Amino acid sequence: MLSQINSKGFHNLRLVDLIEASPTIVKNCIQGRNLNNVKWLCLKKCMIQRLPSNLFYCLQLQVLDLAQCQSLKEIPSSIGQLNALQELDLLGCSNLKELPSSIGQLNALQELDLLGCSNLKELPSSIGQLNALQKFDLSRCSNLKKLLSSIGQLNALQKFDLSRCSNLKELPSFIGQLNALQKLDLSGCSNLKKLLSSIGELNALQRLYLRGCSNL
Repeated sequence: MLSQINSKGFHNLRLVDLIEASPTIVKNCIQGRNLNNVKWLCLKKCMIQRLPSNLFYCLQLQVLDLAQCQSLKEIPSSIGQLNALQELDLLGCSNLKELPSSIGQLNALQELDLLGCSNLKELPSSIGQLNALQKFDLSRCSNLKKLLSSIGQLNALQKFDLSRCSNLKELPSFIGQLNALQKLDLSGCSNLKKLLSSIGELNALQRLYLRGCSNL
């Protein structure tokens, strides 16, 4: 049994791949273990409703893959303790309704993937504090109706994917403040009715996708 393994044997772990593992295996591998040196943790397709509490003491963790954890209902506020985290993948977490405001404390975060988080209705204003964020994927967030002005503070953002956000009706004027933005994908935003003139202020923009924006 994994629960009988001496936790000292985990001291030198750098990578933990638990893709499609049962909740019991996830608990036995993580809860109470010494994972201080883990840098890459994959829990993809695990049917867990919540994350093990001691996960957030993995202070060297750089990549956290929670893609397609469809039973995951919340991300605890303690995620803000992961100061070294560079990539957070929440792709397909369709039961996730909100993100904690503490996500703004992830100062090293470069990639945030929320593709297919179809129950996500809004983002915390603290999202604008992610000064290192370069890639932000909100595609297929079909319940997302508006973007907060704080997103305009993402000065390092290079790729912004809003494709198939079918309830998104407009882009706020702050979009023009994203000075590093190179790619903006609005494909399939069928309720988007206009583009503001501020989009012309995106001097770094190289690719703009508007396919399927039938109301523009």
